[in-house]
Amino acid sequence: MQIERNFTQFVVFAEDTVLTALSKITANKSRLIFVVSESGILQGVLSDGDFRRWVADCSSIDLNAPVTQAMNPRCRTGVMGMSPAELSPLFSPQIQLIPLLDNHGRIAAVAMERARELRIAGRIIGEGAPCFTIAEIGNNHNGSLDLALQLIDAAAAAGADCAKFQMREMKNLYVNAGNSNDMASDLGTQYTLDLLERFQLSDDDLFRCFDYTARKGMVPMCTPWDVSSLAKLNHWGMEAFKVASADFTNPALLSAIAATGKPLICSTGMATELEITSGIRHLRNLGAPFALLHCNSTYPTPYKDVNLRYLARLRELSGAPVGYSGHERGIEVPIAAVALGAAVVEKHITLDPTMEGNDHKVSLLPAEFQRMVEAIRAVEDSMGSDAERAISQGELMNREILAKSLVAACAIPRGTVIEPTMVRVQSPGQGLQPYRLGDLLGKALSCDKRAGDFFFESDLGDGGVRARQYQFRNPFGVPVRYHDLALFSQASNLDLVEIHLSYKDLEIPIETAVPSPVPLGLVVHAPELFAGDHTLDLCSPEASYREHSIQELQRVINIARQLKERFTCPNDVLLVTNVGGFSAHHHLRHDERDTMLNALVDSLAQLSSDGVEIIPQTMPPFPWHFGGQRFHNLFVDPDFIESFCVEHGYRVCLDASHSKLACNHLGQSFHGFLERILPLTAHLHLADARGVDGEGLQIDEGDIDWPMLFAMLQRYAPQASFIPEIWQGHKNQGEGAWRALERLETHDRASAGSRPTVEGAAATNPTIPTSVGA
Repeated sequence: MQIERNFTQFVVFAEDTVLTALSKITANKSRLIFVVSESGILQGVLSDGDFRRWVADCSSIDLNAPVTQAMNPRCRTGVMGMSPAELSPLFSPQIQLIPLLDNHGRIAAVAMERARELRIAGRIIGEGAPCFTIAEIGNNHNGSLDLALQLIDAAAAAGADCAKFQMREMKNLYVNAGNSNDMASDLGTQYTLDLLERFQLSDDDLFRCFDYTARKGMVPMCTPWDVSSLAKLNHWGMEAFKVASADFTNPALLSAIAATGKPLICSTGMATELEITSGIRHLRNLGAPFALLHCNSTYPTPYKDVNLRYLARLRELSGAPVGYSGHERGIEVPIAAVALGAAVVEKHITLDPTMEGNDHKVSLLPAEFQRMVEAIRAVEDSMGSDAERAISQGELMNREILAKSLVAACAIPRGTVIEPTMVRVQSPGQGLQPYRLGDLLGKALSCDKRAGDFFFESDLGDGGVRARQYQFRNPFGVPVRYHDLALFSQASNLDLVEIHLSYKDLEIPIETAVPSPVPLGLVVHAPELFAGDHTLDLCSPEASYREHSIQELQRVINIARQLKERFTCPNDVLLVTNVGGFSAHHHLRHDERDTMLNALVDSLAQLSSDGVEIIPQTMPPFPWHFGGQRFHNLFVDPDFIESFCVEHGYRVCLDASHSKLACNHLGQSFHGFLERILPLTAHLHLADARGVDGEGLQIDEGDIDWPMLFAMLQRYAPQASFIPEIWQGHKNQGEGAWRALERLETHDRASAGSRPTVEGAAATNPTIPTSVGA
């Protein structure tokens, strides 16, 4: 059982709305919220069941109604000071939280039967939360405040969440008052006392270290070795305490720390399982919030003695978050501990492992600590969940290339019932997977198939979505390749097409690719990949690579200039390009990014672009490059995009999917991004997005607020054109693109109010503004 005195996540005020209460219920993951008056007096409780009952009884549901209308005024409560034994009968499978009231009926704490997480300085520690990494400075400052501050700087730069110290009152802690000259002490005790006598920081210096740690964005923590040290640390305002392995079998000190109401992180080195279970029982009886760290207290610990599998046993025994405090050499064991569920990792840090003191010899250098934290974060990203397996975006791309499909073995007229002899299995994997053969056989086709055509999901049902007339306030089009230009350009009332070039297309004569004039506007999309496995990168630090990229992009510019003559392009044709600026292993620092920017500006200056307007595309933080993921550094965040455009006189192609992912990654507002970048936008790619790398999704299958986007588009870029950039939207005669346009049309109409539909009627193309390049 845990008594939580920091209970703000479990309460709302009576004046708050039902919606506010539901948001808090979602955040605290406890399926209920307590309702209090302004003075903290308990008014009632709102649980999932209470909300459902309220909804069932309402004739009209108003989530902005006061929460008091939906709450249950009857709430099971306890009284502050009740023992765990007295509280235990109040819990049930349905009731996992009990508010504890003071003499005035105010909530003073919340009792939890079993807590799987801690909260320290606003950070959650537990399953599903990022591992809480502790840089144990301990006494590695060797008594120097300056060295202690350097170690704090190093811990912060390495990505630690917490910097931890130790405090002792030597005269109270040791039977000989900490006298290292006591001849009665054995050699080990004498050695330790000698170090502690010489390498202690004063209380004031420790407090300076705590303040500095907080200013560096980390949680300061300290191990109190005695009650007087605990009192000083608690008076300073320490938000949680670390309990050394040596004190996990010290009930008096555990009781004193628990009495502060602060969380405890307890190491269990040197303790038997019987002693560990006794300590757990004592902490539960105290109602203390705690986590346990598996630990072997030898310096350094032999790998054979680490026994990481005990983490699972420790979790079973405690019912609390568990972690690992390591004294072995290297960084591999803590990383493995995280893979096994460690919610906390503690490792010593030093600037010089040869300095005097045992801890230095088992400490990580700052660069090693940073590699450990980076690896821990990579492991966390890799762990995922036990939910049903889904195919990642990268896998989908590779499946399109590497897998096989069901294809027509011969020409099949519309209305024909499919038989086994009409189907064969061939690559690439752009159609139905081979295991769907049983679903396909016996179906009557809704459209003609040529030999070699793929079978699609729509062949199993009603024929899917087909092109029609659309109405938008902005000029619109679809992406095309040379081979489907004629089909797509005549299928609807498009204002333009965006020709996506491959490096093979660069070899095709224009008169062959576009044999006759096309009465539409034009946007051209440059290839990312060129012959010889060359990915375009105008920012490359390698002069020869960058020069090759400049030459290839110049070829594309020349072709765009020729294409312009075959389309309705009174102004410069827009050329969308990904200019480069990616890295293989991590995002770059700002100074490294500045080097890329300078290279880009120099590369662009070398291009001859008369008749063509180059519009760099906004990029996602984790782009997919032909089946693998990289890290993008330029045209991701709005600060860079805005400053580049203003300083160098460029406009951009705003890829909504890419930029939504960027905002998700950076924790920024997509609305704010659009407000700043839409005025600098010539053209848009519209697709949905989810998470930080789920790009190119069908409209309404991600997180983008489309009515908001269309409203802002009219306000900030009413002349900008757009295409739906749905991944593989061109397949099955553009089914994905047409479905996207249907949904986008609905959102455009919703953002403008009620508007007449033009479905089934011929529509006149609006005048193409100059920003379209047509």
